[in-house]
Amino acid sequence: MLRAVLGRVCSRVTQVPVAVQVARFSAAAIPAPNPKPDVPYTQLFINNEFQDAVSKKTFPTINPSTGEVICHVAEADKADVDKAVRAAREAFNLGSPWRRMDASQRGVLINRLADLIERDRTILATLETLDNGKPYAMAYTVDLDIVLKCLRYYAGWADKWHGKTIPIDGDYFAYTRHEPVGVCAQIIPWNFPLVMLAWKFGPALATGNVIVMKVAEQTPLTALHLASLVKEAGFPPGVINILPGMGHTAGAALSSHMDVDKVAFTGSTEVGRLIQQAAGKSNLKKVTLELGGKSPNIIFSDSDLDWAVEQAHFALFFNQGQACASGTRTFVQEDIYNEFVERSVHRAKKRIIGNPFDLKTDPSTVDEEQFKKILGYIKTGKQEGAKLLCGGNPAADRGYFIQPTVFGDVSDNMTIAREEIFGPVMQILKFKTLEDVIERANNTMYGLAAAVFTNDIDKANYVSQSLRAGTVWINCYNVIGPQAPFGGYKASGIGRELGEYGLEAYTEVKNVTIKIPQKNS
Repeated sequence: MLRAVLGRVCSRVTQVPVAVQVARFSAAAIPAPNPKPDVPYTQLFINNEFQDAVSKKTFPTINPSTGEVICHVAEADKADVDKAVRAAREAFNLGSPWRRMDASQRGVLINRLADLIERDRTILATLETLDNGKPYAMAYTVDLDIVLKCLRYYAGWADKWHGKTIPIDGDYFAYTRHEPVGVCAQIIPWNFPLVMLAWKFGPALATGNVIVMKVAEQTPLTALHLASLVKEAGFPPGVINILPGMGHTAGAALSSHMDVDKVAFTGSTEVGRLIQQAAGKSNLKKVTLELGGKSPNIIFSDSDLDWAVEQAHFALFFNQGQACASGTRTFVQEDIYNEFVERSVHRAKKRIIGNPFDLKTDPSTVDEEQFKKILGYIKTGKQEGAKLLCGGNPAADRGYFIQPTVFGDVSDNMTIAREEIFGPVMQILKFKTLEDVIERANNTMYGLAAAVFTNDIDKANYVSQSLRAGTVWINCYNVIGPQAPFGGYKASGIGRELGEYGLEAYTEVKNVTIKIPQKNS
């Protein structure tokens, strides 16, 4: 298994795990960013053209590291959604260039898009850092690597997702076709803007669908730059449409649109419920949802303690805790609890908060709303009796930085142990027995991910089969590749993304049965 050399510091070569296995990078291998780049693409992208919103409305997108306005972006609402859906529907009609295109050629276009993303890797990483606040080194080495691998993986699937022949009784021959669903609305979050875009684009395009994507209002800039690459790659007009806008207007219009055949959403469970309701009240469109989590990370006393501490730290603080699969409930067996807590606090205090274009720093939270929400959870944790061991305050005079925070003596009924914080707040809980921790780990409405750390393979397998979660990591965390499915149980969502499973949500299965003439005897 490869582990990325990102290094929290990135100026020294240190092996630390990141969200996927990526190539090793040193500081010298990362091109210098331009912290004040030109931002030429701020309009809606419909039918392969950049255009203003029908209303001419715009909204500011903010640099979370400074709180300053980067630029103003066109704001889509229902009228723009209608235009984009019409363009997508026309691109999907029988006889259109996209529908007539060979499946292998779709793969060529997806690969060509990946090549252009790689060419513009520096500017895309810079825009991601500027708009999202994540460290430039992480955006360049981790996020862009995930994007490229995902698109290239699905480019390979374009001419390989085929049906089956089926023996049935009688003089008949039956076979199945995997046909595209049609117009796919895709709504993505702000925490991994380009990564979430690639996760949605890949399977939808490989299977011949058309896309109307609503990008998060907090982080629209990289998607709009990528829209220019869509046209350059040669995708026919209307196949990919990108709309920055608000959830309650553009997002709601997409979810309830009668000419949208499927909606795919990544975000909060609360909004996921609204999208599912809207889809059901309109035309019963297909829905896939990748939602929130409160993932248990179980540390047994027979684990490698040094490794478990580092992995648990990474499970929580990666991307400043702004990840749905974060290991936010760290369960530690009682006989190693005190030492684990002491080491975890020491590790958290080593994190450096500051300018994301400095290769030694960690990210801010994405905006003022999220910043205040996290501080509110920290206050609640203290009020309910959890022991604040480090952090707990803003980490800078400007921008939305929060100190790495660790709570001990956390009990299952506390708010911070039940609700998704989505920030750099680690909660460490004590457990006694295997059966006890399994029951407590499953005692949540969520079921996105989980992890177990132990040197006993039988124990690891037993626990992994007992946990109600879509992904279980054993002696690692956040290992996500395009080949393996990702998604949740219970309130963490419906359906799976990535891998072969990710194609299923973007196809209809058609059965064709043929009468076979029989020769008279």
